[in-house]
This record gives sequence, C-alpha cells and structure tokens, in this order.
Amino acid sequence: MLMATFQFRDAVVEIVQDDITRQETEVIVNAANSYLQHGGGVAGAIVRAGGEEIQKVSDEYVKKYGPVPVSHVAVTKAGKLRAKYIFHAVGPVWGEGNEHEKLYNCIRNILQKADELGIRSISIPAISSGIFGFPKKDCALVFLKAIREYLSSQSTGLKLIRLCNIDRQTSEIFSETFTQNWG
Repeated sequence: MLMATFQFRDAVVEIVQDDITRQETEVIVNAANSYLQHGGGVAGAIVRAGGEEIQKVSDEYVKKYGPVPVSHVAVTKAGKLRAKYIFHAVGPVWGEGNEHEKLYNCIRNILQKADELGIRSISIPAISSGIFGFPKKDCALVFLKAIREYLSSQSTGLKLIRLCNIDRQTSEIFSETFTQNWG
C-alpha cells in the first residue's frame, strides 16, 4: 500500500507498506548481519521467497571477502525474486556508538552502489530498526537526510527509491517523518 510519494529532480521516493520480496524493483535491500546469515526478519523472508541459493551465495561471499563491515554493502544475485540483485546492507546495532553516522553511511553506500551498477529502481527496508534496535523515528530521519543529501549532491541514474516495510507502524513513521520534513 502506497503511503507517500516525494519528488526530487528526476527521482521519486515512495514510502510503501508491503512485502519487500514482492517488489518489482531492480534491487531489493536486505537488512543483513556481517556474516550474511539470513535467519530472521527481512533476511529470513528474502531467503524463504528467493530460495536457499541466496544463503549459499551469501556464504560464498563471506568465505571469499570476509564479514561485511557495518555500513557496507555486499551484492549478490536475487535467486527466484523479481529483482536483479540483492544488496546486503549491514546497519548498526543500537548502543554500539555512532549509530546515526553509521546508518547514514550505510544508506549512502546503498545509493552509491546502485549508481555504480546503473540501477534505476531500488526497494529499501528500515535498516537497523528491527532486531538491531534503532529507534524508528530516528531511523526515518537518518534515511531522509541521507537520501536528500545524496540526491542533491550529485547526478544519479536512480529514478525510484522505494522505502518498503512490512509493518504499518514503521511505514507510518516514515511517511509522517518525510511529510513533515521533506520540503
């Protein structure tokens, strides 16, 4: 369910309440841990919908490159999902220090990686706001700042940035935060 839409130059930011595994964007973002073990939350849903091959390629990635540092992004194919790629983004755990800066950098790295790969559409969940404990309102404000600054600081091929969460509460918090602070 579409909750809000915001335009910035040629890019549209949408806030939707929906299952990220059903998105028809070129990329879906997984809120991952450093070892890319996809047991629960968004990660577990992605593997259930996209197939065990996602966990297999994630294991191979970690074996080859090591654990993914906080704020960084690992890219894999998307298995049976409609997306072309999955970006496994490692957000900060609330309480580890510098969480706002780490989440900001994580979002910028996601957007930069999308541009590096020529991606035009991406779906991103509220990284770190689930089991990692980042307060949802703070998370929404960091997303807003990172997206606005990214879109205004450079030209981008991204045409659609969809902020997609399964639960109504998170989607409403993002919608209210962006509506109050976008302009």
